[in-house]
Amino acid sequence: MVPSARLLGVSILWLLLAGFPVAWPHLYPHWLVLGGLFGLVAVADLVAVRFFKPLIVQRRLPGRFACGEAGDVCLRISNPGRFAARIEVFDGIPEGALSTVLPWRGDAPAGREIKVYHPLILRERGEARFGDVHIRRLSPRGLWWRATRHPAEETVRVYPNYEPVIRFALLAMSQRESSMGLTRKPRSGSSRDFRSLRDYRDGDPLSQIDWKATSRRQALISRDYQEQRDQSVVFLVDTGRRMRALDDGVPQFDHVLNTILLVAHVALKQGDHVAVQSFGGSDRWLPPVKGSHAMPVLLNHLYDYQTTPAPSDFSSAVERLMSRQRRRSLVILLTNLRGEDGNELLPAMQVLNSRHLVLLASMREGAVQQAFTRPVESFSAALTYLAADRYVQERREVLAGLGAAGILTLDSTARDFPIALANRYVDIKSAGRL
Repeated sequence: MVPSARLLGVSILWLLLAGFPVAWPHLYPHWLVLGGLFGLVAVADLVAVRFFKPLIVQRRLPGRFACGEAGDVCLRISNPGRFAARIEVFDGIPEGALSTVLPWRGDAPAGREIKVYHPLILRERGEARFGDVHIRRLSPRGLWWRATRHPAEETVRVYPNYEPVIRFALLAMSQRESSMGLTRKPRSGSSRDFRSLRDYRDGDPLSQIDWKATSRRQALISRDYQEQRDQSVVFLVDTGRRMRALDDGVPQFDHVLNTILLVAHVALKQGDHVAVQSFGGSDRWLPPVKGSHAMPVLLNHLYDYQTTPAPSDFSSAVERLMSRQRRRSLVILLTNLRGEDGNELLPAMQVLNSRHLVLLASMREGAVQQAFTRPVESFSAALTYLAADRYVQERREVLAGLGAAGILTLDSTARDFPIALANRYVDIKSAGRL
């Protein structure tokens, strides 16, 4: 039980009135009587609020939380008593969560239920724990706050922000992939499988006409093709310390996860299998999955991936992947390349490339790119520019060495990384490289 601001204010006022009995002693009994009456009212108010029926609180969470996106949390508060309740609500939100509504203040009518909605932003992926709900109820005279605790502990999963995946899915349904930046280049015949015969359409190339079927039907018949299916895409994900760099206030690793979700969505739509392996302080493996159920499986596997302070051991990662994935696949290594990686990375990629088609996708730091756009007006600015230039040059040398060894490479900033990698996957499929 906590005194309210009203109780404290009245108490201070009564103490200030003590100056009158000091000046006029005959007013002393009246001052005591006034204080006694006020004390009786405060005690009666305290007793009344303690005998009120407790409120009933239930929390309802949204189906899922996406990192950095607001989700509406609903608190259902029932007042079974005969008197309305003036309350303050403090929800036990996870540490680091952002809410602009709490603490909520309002009235709970007698014998009724109210619903309190508060948007909540969770900034970290993984498991988020909600604690108990705390409510303060004001006494009838407004002199006391009664604090109650309502058990409501629960744990929710916070998934990567997969809004780009959903947006692409909607665009793809309308055959508007180009609106999102995905492009489809002309396909060579070697990258497609025969699907069926159909009537000739204006614009079909002559090489697509089936002349035997045309002679039998006495009408032009074309062959219809589809992209090669049932191929495998394996994401080799670096979870080491190098992936902790921030881009636009978000760790690079979170950008990588969003990229995986987008490319996996495209691959699954093509009928391919998708697998994931992590390295760099962790060793998690998701065997190849395929079909309509694969995206939920992928989300449930990736949502709690976290970076570690460990270095990235490319050789051991390749060794584990070679033992797990025997079938020829497109292996996409997602990392943040460093100039010192050349000596270790090249031999590991050559071993991996002996069985699989390897694409090294490296994410550049946005801060490095910004260093080239700032004006050089001081000695420290010149040092920053030269350091950034040296850093980029070392990366280019490593990428050039990988390219000379037959390893596919991609180097892009976080902003363009998802679309660039999705386009690269489409190009590989179109060229029939697998």
